[in-house]
Amino acid sequence: MKNQLTDAAFAIVLAGGRGSRLMQLTDWRAKPAVPFGGKFRIIDFTLSNCVNSGVRRIGVATQYKAQSLIQHLQRGWSFLDGRFQEFIDILPAQQQVSEDWYRGTADAVYQNLGTIRRNRPKYVLVLSGDHVYKMDYGRILQEHAQTQADLTVACMDVPLAEASAFGIMDVSQDKRVSAYVEKPANPPPMPDRPDRALANMGVYVFNADFLYEQLIRDKDDANSAHDFGKNVIPHCVAHHRVFAHSFADSCVGMDSSGLPYWRDVGTIDAYWEANLELTKVTPELNMYDETSIRSNCRQPNSCSMMKTGVAWQSTRWSRAATSSAAHRCTAPSCSPACACIATPR
Repeated sequence: MKNQLTDAAFAIVLAGGRGSRLMQLTDWRAKPAVPFGGKFRIIDFTLSNCVNSGVRRIGVATQYKAQSLIQHLQRGWSFLDGRFQEFIDILPAQQQVSEDWYRGTADAVYQNLGTIRRNRPKYVLVLSGDHVYKMDYGRILQEHAQTQADLTVACMDVPLAEASAFGIMDVSQDKRVSAYVEKPANPPPMPDRPDRALANMGVYVFNADFLYEQLIRDKDDANSAHDFGKNVIPHCVAHHRVFAHSFADSCVGMDSSGLPYWRDVGTIDAYWEANLELTKVTPELNMYDETSIRSNCRQPNSCSMMKTGVAWQSTRWSRAATSSAAHRCTAPSCSPACACIATPR
């Protein structure tokens, strides 16, 4: 059943975000294209989750400074075989339905409804391309089908002090979402855990026909910001069957603590800490188990980077900026697509 569900699914990855809180790291690339953990890019985690789960019909919506990301997808993710309906399509903002570029996350999917419909999926996965985690999407698809939901939202509990950065939901005993509020100033705690809140991870499973209906309705709403978290999800919770899926039930490679690993590396501090965690003897995130993270593993030309006036050699992706005092690579052969950024110590 799981293979049938993943075969019937189409995934659209939202990868057009600027990531301005990462400062110099996103001067020349979108947040999903920022290097992570050495040779990887942040988007590699979402794409690897898709491929490892058996979801191999994928669209990547790009917008902000997309060249580095597009080059990475072309060179590192071209192994899927279109003859067997396996592919990664790059979906840049093209003003296909109006004179507007992507105006929000929901609008980015709406403007690509033609591409989704041509593939005739039964389910559509809407995914963020800028989070670090390992997840089996087949399990959330199974739960979605079993509950006969219109929409399933992946969730995890977060500290109440940090919950205002997320969409927060209230869930009944049968896992149906009864209330939802986007980034509240005073987030409501979980009933049985007053120090935690149940947060939206930005991983959605829609019935395809239901998604089409909701995006067309949202497009016609002049007061909408055309955003999933702000507009589409609250409306669906109020009027349709929306269920929550616990990330702990589908997280892959959890360590002995039993806590699922998920990181939003959207700030310099969070990015720095998540990279340093990988240097532990036993890191919380296992990048080398049977569900490995794929990437563009070819070794590009080396380039020279300056550190306090002394040049040293490094491959493009071997050092990523981890502080706001980052210095850009000074090699003459380097280009804006180069992933190396020198960090003074």
